[in-house]
Amino acid sequence: MTRLGFQLYSARNFQPFSEVFPKLSAAGYKEVEGYGAMYASLDDTGVAALRADLDRNGLAMPTAHFGLDMLEDDPKRVLKIAETLGIEAIYCPYLMPDKRPTDARGWFAFGQRLQEAGKPVRDAGLVFGWHNHDFEFVTLDDGSTPQEQIFAGGPDLSWEADIAWVIRGGADPLAWIESYGKRISAVHVKDIAPAGQNADEDGWADVGHGTVDWKGIVGALKAYPVRHYIVEHDNPNDLDRLIARSIASFNSY
Repeated sequence: MTRLGFQLYSARNFQPFSEVFPKLSAAGYKEVEGYGAMYASLDDTGVAALRADLDRNGLAMPTAHFGLDMLEDDPKRVLKIAETLGIEAIYCPYLMPDKRPTDARGWFAFGQRLQEAGKPVRDAGLVFGWHNHDFEFVTLDDGSTPQEQIFAGGPDLSWEADIAWVIRGGADPLAWIESYGKRISAVHVKDIAPAGQNADEDGWADVGHGTVDWKGIVGALKAYPVRHYIVEHDNPNDLDRLIARSIASFNSY
């Protein structure tokens, strides 16, 4: 059985984390994924306390998101946090709309930028990659996509594939898995509600309770070196429900 993790961004509105961790542990999760805002403001003592809280609940944090600013401006701090928390793979998660290139050349250059930002991480023996949303799959004027150009500019970039965002971007996840499966080291597992449903949750659904063929996708991913599967829901209104139903569904695949 594949070990399932939980992206803690999904629980950002259900604080404190000291009450979230026991729920995850009790439901059977063994891993969590961190995100920049939860530790960027912590000092060394705070990061150590976070690690102790995870340890008390039998949880590891093998993967984490870090913003591009922190990766470029303070890589030593990134690596110190990673060492304390036991992080093995770091993913840059997002690029604000006003910062996004508009053509293939610009996206290729952004891939080069990520390649350079990830060098200290790779040199430290960790995995470094990009986590996608939907905007990377919009066709550019030359017929390519930002995602292709990012990978071309960053030949050593790993990929944390957010399958539901691939679908929302109008792309075929199975085709992308076939083309870039060797790059995929982690996968975000989340679901899309049927059209017109879950508007108060931004149209997302608990895993196994939406329209994404997760059984088929997990089957396709088995051919590739995916190390981490991570539940995510960008705006859940019931954390307990999300935690319980998502792991139950995933364990059936």
